[in-house]
Amino acid sequence: MNTHNTQSEEALLVKAVKPIGFGPVPDTLNGCIDVLIGRNGQVIRSAPEIRADSDVEVINGNRCWLSPGWTDLHTHIWYGGTDISIRPEICGLSRGVTTLVDAGSAGEANFHGLRELIIDAASEDIFAFLNLGSIGLVACNRVSELTGLASVDIDRIAATVDANRDLIVGLKVRASGTITAGWDIAPVKLAKKLGRILKLPIMVHVGEPLPLYDDVLKTLGEGDIITHCFNGKIGGSILEDEELYRLVEASQQRGVVMDVGHGGASFSFEVAKAALSNKLLPDTISTDIHKRSMPGSVWDMSTTMSKLLSLGMPLEDVIRASSTRPREVIRRPYPAMLEAGARANFTLFEINDSDLIVRDSKGVPSALKQVFDPRFTVLGAQHWTASRYQPAEQSPRCTCGGHV
Repeated sequence: MNTHNTQSEEALLVKAVKPIGFGPVPDTLNGCIDVLIGRNGQVIRSAPEIRADSDVEVINGNRCWLSPGWTDLHTHIWYGGTDISIRPEICGLSRGVTTLVDAGSAGEANFHGLRELIIDAASEDIFAFLNLGSIGLVACNRVSELTGLASVDIDRIAATVDANRDLIVGLKVRASGTITAGWDIAPVKLAKKLGRILKLPIMVHVGEPLPLYDDVLKTLGEGDIITHCFNGKIGGSILEDEELYRLVEASQQRGVVMDVGHGGASFSFEVAKAALSNKLLPDTISTDIHKRSMPGSVWDMSTTMSKLLSLGMPLEDVIRASSTRPREVIRRPYPAMLEAGARANFTLFEINDSDLIVRDSKGVPSALKQVFDPRFTVLGAQHWTASRYQPAEQSPRCTCGGHV
């Protein structure tokens, strides 16, 4: 009796897409290509034209761009565990984002809940920075996670990291006077010390002094991350202080990662435009999306990317800062993703002309000339329809007198 399984190994064919963000691409793949994905979720081959078995599901790319899956380095998705977090499916695959990184919503006291209730149940790839404060962001900005040394349990932090090294990619500390009051730079120094011991980078939120942005930079080393790098807060803006600006440049050159971390209060068009005009580009683009920022000025990953593109950041750099670079920062780099054997992890998107009004975190309006419009996400052998988020009441026209 013949027991040979005749089922095709082919599961999904992505047709007629333009690759971008994959690094050098062979001449044979410089135009539109097809990507064939197996039932095991791995790429079988990429070529200018592929014919697949009749039972293979086809995504017609219609000349969409195909990039490595978008990665949002700064999100808050411990839904039910904090008062600001949203469900991952709201800002993940349905918005073109295949990898979400939670930025310190959970501390050592409640990380198990984030893992079991959110990460393990999600379709997205999710990683997390562990908050230095034991309680994390349970009642964000109402109950500080860092009131003093009693807020930090070093032994339990180490134990939590060791038990979850597959998911924990660093430590998070909010270095802001509204959080730490008179504790100044001490939490950052403590996080850095623990990071060295645990072999992890730290992500530091900068904003209202104290501590000073300057002192934070001097504490950080290669691989550590400044989030909210283009904030416009008095005492924390690189635009108002030439010495700080030069320090940021020098810090980035020695390997400190500059992350956008837009958020509801931490991104200024004026600051970002000045930095980009002086060739100071962010290493990573992220949203700091949460319950308050999403319907406000952030909306989603594609809108945040569109803002940086409109401000003058080159397209290839925007894609890299939104896909491969953040995966490198969390030490989970993508492989050569168009080669046979690589796990499929892609975002299909269009770039469309626009006059869409957007705002920065200070409420300054502007109109985008172009927007990223995600169409599909592919993760393994599965795919999802994706679209850009936009509040229903948002007007399409700008009255602000120009483009950013």
